[in-house]
Amino acid sequence: QVRLVESGGGLVQAGGSLRLSCAASGNTFSIVVTGWYRQAPGKQRELVARISSGGLTNYVDSVKGRFTISRDNTKNTVFLQMNSLKPEDTANYYCKAQIRPNLSEVWGQGTLVTVSS
Repeated sequence: QVRLVESGGGLVQAGGSLRLSCAASGNTFSIVVTGWYRQAPGKQRELVARISSGGLTNYVDSVKGRFTISRDNTKNTVFLQMNSLKPEDTANYYCKAQIRPNLSEVWGQGTLVTVSS
């Protein structure tokens, strides 16, 4: 079993920065890909960024150049550094892991990011 716990959300002014953390516990060796997703009120959940166990990353176009996903394998933690935040980045941010052998999904409980204008 894998468990994910997010932290780091909060209220920030436009142009500011936040760093989100996604700490994994349990059978972390089974994690293939970890992604950050977000869901704003009234909108569908969308992928923001993801990182594979090998370190490959990809981002949604709207955050490229502003957000950076990274991992610290010694701490079983994936980070999302968010810079130059915009009000439209306001959302609940969720961490998701896909695990072997069949890429089943595990979600965290989410952390709220609010960007004021």
